[in-house]
Amino acid sequence: MHLRHGMTGAWKLPRLALRGRHLLLVDLIVVCSAFILGFALRLDAPSTAFQYHIQRFAWLLLPLLVVRIGSNLYFHLYQRLWRYASIEEVQAIVLATTGGSVLFGLVVLGLSMGGFGSPAYGFPRSIIGIEWLLSTALLGGSRFSLRTVQAQRWVGGLRLDSTHVSQFKRVLIVGAGDAGAAVARELQIRPRLSMLPVGFVDDDPDKKGKWIHGVQVLGPCVDLADLVDRSQANAVIVAMPSASGTVIREILRACKEIGVSVMTVPGIAELISGRVAISQIRPVDLEDLLRREPANVDLESIASYLRDATVMITGAGGSIGSELCRQILDFRPARLLLLGRGENSIYNIHMELQTHPDGATELIPLIADVRDLPRVKTLMGEYRPAVVFHAAAHKHVPLMEANPSEAVATNVFGTKNLLDASAEVGVGRFVLVSTDKAVNPTNVMGATKRVAELLMHETAVRTGRRYVAVRFGNVLGSRGSVVPLFKRQIEAGGPVTITHPEITRFFMTIPEAAQLIIQAGAMGSCGETFVLDMGQPIRIYDLALDLIRLSGLEPFKDIEIRTTGLRPGEKLYEELFTASEQRVSTRNSRIFVSALQRQDGRLLDADLQELAALLSTGNTAEGVVREALTHLVPEFSPANGTMGGRRSQPRGHVAGQARVVS
Repeated sequence: MHLRHGMTGAWKLPRLALRGRHLLLVDLIVVCSAFILGFALRLDAPSTAFQYHIQRFAWLLLPLLVVRIGSNLYFHLYQRLWRYASIEEVQAIVLATTGGSVLFGLVVLGLSMGGFGSPAYGFPRSIIGIEWLLSTALLGGSRFSLRTVQAQRWVGGLRLDSTHVSQFKRVLIVGAGDAGAAVARELQIRPRLSMLPVGFVDDDPDKKGKWIHGVQVLGPCVDLADLVDRSQANAVIVAMPSASGTVIREILRACKEIGVSVMTVPGIAELISGRVAISQIRPVDLEDLLRREPANVDLESIASYLRDATVMITGAGGSIGSELCRQILDFRPARLLLLGRGENSIYNIHMELQTHPDGATELIPLIADVRDLPRVKTLMGEYRPAVVFHAAAHKHVPLMEANPSEAVATNVFGTKNLLDASAEVGVGRFVLVSTDKAVNPTNVMGATKRVAELLMHETAVRTGRRYVAVRFGNVLGSRGSVVPLFKRQIEAGGPVTITHPEITRFFMTIPEAAQLIIQAGAMGSCGETFVLDMGQPIRIYDLALDLIRLSGLEPFKDIEIRTTGLRPGEKLYEELFTASEQRVSTRNSRIFVSALQRQDGRLLDADLQELAALLSTGNTAEGVVREALTHLVPEFSPANGTMGGRRSQPRGHVAGQARVVS
């Protein structure tokens, strides 16, 4: 509750809530008690001096009550939820009592300035300080007693009611830092979560034996099994947002051996996004097991090229495209063009983005196919974007092996259409979303994305503009990734199918990939291919084991894992750089740039014309298309004997070294 300043300049007393009325009554009693106790302590009650001064200056209690209640109102002491009281509430109490004492002191000083005959002459000034100290202690005590009662009400009830105890999970919290303290507090004030914190687990020896919110730090993580047994816990919450995926894996493995369930709080990357709170407890998922340190993003450089700009995102309804939309919207572009071929996906992301709290950006959904050059040129000419993020592509390897002409039409000529239209209308920045499968490709999808990189580079050199590519591996949770497939297979009771027990892939999360793509767009100069740090490659077999265990099942006991053999175009491992590319560091430790060789645009254009002629005449047989791709990508080596016809000798488009900016 606080004073409100009206339009006329007068201060008005707002209507007090029921709880506020009760606190107001308590404060009246506290102020009167502090005033009388101040005299008693100063003048040794029940002495004659005490009785004399009380009788003479009792009338000053009225102005003291006025200034005390007024100060309490000003500092919102009647509006606060004291069950959530913290250091901020302590500061508010001290400020309120100090402000009231200063005002009361000024009143006493003003009334005593007239000398012997003044109403307040002879008032013991030390009583003002004593009364301030007593009021602070009593006001604070009354408020924090409410917090104590609220915090203990349900805990005490559980201790008395054994039937209630069995309904609550006894949880150990791994991590006795800020996140762990927040989790413990959340569990204590929210009995509906049905969890009772019974101890902390932390490797810091200085914390052992200490208490946080009434919960003791029991010991280090290596003693987790013993601590679970001693505390009779049946669940563990990992409250370490900055912990690596390796640490999460070790804790998960230990808990599975003990037989207790595991939950966690969001990681640092999720918290930075602002979409989750540290107190949100959820089951451990695959992203936690792959957790890496958050990327160091230069927000100032990003804002400088996105704020107030018209930005186009192709494939805006896809996994990467939609996340790019979400993150770019935070930088307040003037217009965000959501381009995609699928109306449902564009509708969904458009409706989602409309709920953004800022609302300053104009959102424009565009249904278009990047293969339709006239439509692309029309849209480019109408909206004239300053920045284009090109995420639209066919990315499914086996499907593109079976339909190579479709991969060429979208990934090659769709990209060329966008690049040509962007160059024509003067787009200043163009960011091509590429893939690690473009490196030494063994499949049509990878080969077509490599051609897209070459096209981007040639256009950048020709125009001198900031056109770049960003190359990375698989993303967790994308619609075409292996993870959703494994989850569906587990839900169906198995088997989980892998193509080879030793196959590995690079993985990163969708938000992390989008964040680094946007950062690379700020760093680009002219024709660079940026490569994201993907960490260590992960064996798909281990991924399947983790997902089965996260589902509460045992591999080979509850769910079978079956090997089906490599699919057409599939490699055992992926690469991020070709043999001819140099890995060069940038100012961002998570982003590298490859030193590309400059392409001869005339030869590249001639090969593209041949490829376009094949498609226009309907000559789209798999072998013919693959043969044509080898002219464009000499390092393309179709796997598993799927290439039809004779492989041509590389014609070579090399004409010098590209400039690299770090």
